Amino acid sequence: MIHGENAVETSQILAEVRDRHPGAPWLPRIDGIAASTGITSRRWMVPLETAAAPASGSGLRTPGPVPAREALARDGFTEQNVERVIAALEAIPAPQTVEERTAPAWAAVREYGERAARGALQIAGLDPADVDCLITSNSTTPALPGLDVALANRLPLHSDTLLLPATQWACIAGTRSLALAADLVADDPDRVVLVVISEALSTTYQPADDSLESLIVRLLFADTAVAAVVTGRPRPESVLRLDAAWHHTLPGTQDLHRLETRADGTHFVMDRRGPRAVQDTVTAMWEWLRLRHQDDDRPWHPDLLLAHPGGTRVLEYMEQTMPDSWPAGLLAHSKESYTSGNRGGAAVFDILRRAHDAGQKAGSRTVLYAAAPGLTATAVEGEWL
Repeated sequence: MIHGENAVETSQILAEVRDRHPGAPWLPRIDGIAASTGITSRRWMVPLETAAAPASGSGLRTPGPVPAREALARDGFTEQNVERVIAALEAIPAPQTVEERTAPAWAAVREYGERAARGALQIAGLDPADVDCLITSNSTTPALPGLDVALANRLPLHSDTLLLPATQWACIAGTRSLALAADLVADDPDRVVLVVISEALSTTYQPADDSLESLIVRLLFADTAVAAVVTGRPRPESVLRLDAAWHHTLPGTQDLHRLETRADGTHFVMDRRGPRAVQDTVTAMWEWLRLRHQDDDRPWHPDLLLAHPGGTRVLEYMEQTMPDSWPAGLLAHSKESYTSGNRGGAAVFDILRRAHDAGQKAGSRTVLYAAAPGLTATAVEGEWL
């Protein structure tokens, strides 16, 4: 786990919002909205000042001062009035362009991803030359070539390593990458798969957006890079055996949560119907687990449930809909992870790391689950080693 090196306090975000949007109708409510997230601090790859900075140009960036002067003169403005208008336009701060927002974040995504990859390989007692397949996910800073090729050159990996970039997995990247890696090593137990997820979700911080949804997005997200090694044969460093995977996509929900690229960068758009739709994937997962264990000799329940459904409301729903016989506190590590921000595709690995650091008994039955824009979900069942 490599967390963003810049601590961004909720109080800093609220101060920036108050200063920029003094007339927003929702301004009197922001303290309560912020408190409801349960997040007091999150870590970003870039400082808040970078995410909230204006562009290097001004409100006259397009079409530029010369064409603007010519157009004003043609419309009959006096020379004095032309200069007044030009001066007023040049005084307006312009929002950052897509390039200005994503360039520093993309550089950080590659650096953090490399650090996470090297750390995971070191823990596993492996070298980059041992990697047969690299699975990467990075949804917030689109680039071509992507994170997979960047890491293949930076580590470096041998030239015949299979590269599998999964740019748009977003919040399910943690579970789905493990499911795919498990399939790959089941086919060839000697195969070594390296998983790397590096997300700069701070790129969705859009200071000029004055919508209530944008305020919530400002408060939620954190930047993280994670990496793990999956092999087909147990090793002394192994912590989790992956036994089965489940995938589910809800038709007609593709517009509920989404990323939109606009002139000033990436915007994360949320729909209030989203949490209720995600609950449908939870119900489907419960049914998958029930059918999978319906013939067990004794009643089955997970000892660990490591879940990233996108928000605390769905975690509450999960607790309410679990079978009564299941033990309490299964989602403790998931809830703890949310207190320092939503990490997107890296979230399940953050939750897994917290469970690991807390110490687990060998044989603990474990379920990892995540849902993502689409709406789509993946769960992986396994056992602690």
